Amino acid sequence: MGYGYGPGWGMGGWGGYGWGFGLMHAAVSVTVIVAVVFLVIWAVRSLAGGPHHGPHPRRSAGLDVLEERYARGEIGRDEYLQKRGDLLGEASSR
Repeated sequence: MGYGYGPGWGMGGWGGYGWGFGLMHAAVSVTVIVAVVFLVIWAVRSLAGGPHHGPHPRRSAGLDVLEERYARGEIGRDEYLQKRGDLLGEASSR
């Protein structure tokens, strides 16, 4: 028995490969599918951008100098806020 063509022929069924090959094939297939799903998710998030992705916008050198002058006490709070608003293009609230 085992030499004919029918269920269970050869070395244990499944074309002579046995159950181990079937399980390995299923595991590899699942791994490939999971990898493709993660790749698609990563690509969509990368292309979508958003507030937490990509480089940060460059700060103005003038704003850095203004903050340093305020920290050293060369200018007062009111002058700092007014000049900061000018540099950032904010409308004055006064």
